[in-house]
Amino acid sequence: MKIKQALLLLLLVAVGVQTSDAQRYQVYGVGFYNLENLFDYQHDKGKSDYEYLPDGRNRWTKMRYQHKLLNMSTVLADMGTDLLPGLGCALIGVAEVENARCLRDLCNQPKLKQRNFKYCHIEGPDQRGIDCALLYNPKLYKVREVKLVPYIYDKEEDKGHATRGFLTVSGTLSGEHVTVIVCHWPSRGTISYYRELAGHQVRALKEKLQKEDPQVKIIIMGDMNDDPRNRSMSVALGAKREINEVEEGGLYNPWWKLHDSGTGTLTYKNAWNLFDQIVVSQNLLPKEGGNDYNTLKFKKHQIFRRDYLFQTEGQYKGAIKRTHAGGEWLDGYSDHLPTIIYLMKEKK
Repeated sequence: MKIKQALLLLLLVAVGVQTSDAQRYQVYGVGFYNLENLFDYQHDKGKSDYEYLPDGRNRWTKMRYQHKLLNMSTVLADMGTDLLPGLGCALIGVAEVENARCLRDLCNQPKLKQRNFKYCHIEGPDQRGIDCALLYNPKLYKVREVKLVPYIYDKEEDKGHATRGFLTVSGTLSGEHVTVIVCHWPSRGTISYYRELAGHQVRALKEKLQKEDPQVKIIIMGDMNDDPRNRSMSVALGAKREINEVEEGGLYNPWWKLHDSGTGTLTYKNAWNLFDQIVVSQNLLPKEGGNDYNTLKFKKHQIFRRDYLFQTEGQYKGAIKRTHAGGEWLDGYSDHLPTIIYLMKEKK
């Protein structure tokens, strides 16, 4: 026990807490991970999932599905353990999951089952069948309500192209009302307008939640298919680069400066993008001086990296190790890296 306590002290110092005060605080990890096509190997009626069947383009067999589950559970279980060894994240939003069966099978993987991870999911209208979900540790987060707010097209010619909505989970974390909105905005295969539309809609959803409960703390996360400075995030959603720019009820985006430094969560044409973002409401920000942790407050953020997430040999050496590349099954993880924020609160 003394060894564990000493390790905790060192870890809390790493997030900026003085050693003398380290035992006063509780830290919670909140993450996001795009799982890159976590499909089972059976057809879902009405969905275009044919490439992920045993006779489909990806030869998606039971064996490959089981490998994918193991790989995803390894990452999800490791997320947050840099600061919270043996515990990991309290909440993890995920994207590109086909259905509830995949989530049940995922949570039944030994590394997640031992922490009793549960999930929130509502089947969405996406034509390929991929959805968002929220995994959570029920010892740390108590779910109150789950709903899927639809993405609404505003042009008549687009209304037949249903896409992913905004999974909205209301719950209690450390005795406080915390609502998480998990997103997967329209792809870069379409123009910026459609992601800006998503930004406006999530902003309106955020304002509605704040009107219902002015004390609610809101975390917006997801694969936005845009970088922090793009209009969908910076203007439509209104997530600010600097803490001192955030107005009451507004949003802070800690990933903006990190992306400006030249890093990200996925690569395209040898350049980093940072699509996987976690944005927090103004009431999760510490006041100037940063010592008001009597309620939950944002403390730190990180892009989660492990050596096993990268190719170590061959033509893709140094690249993120994804499930498939060049028509070859790599038995990898995802084409995205996970992101994590840490919230901190003084123990009572």
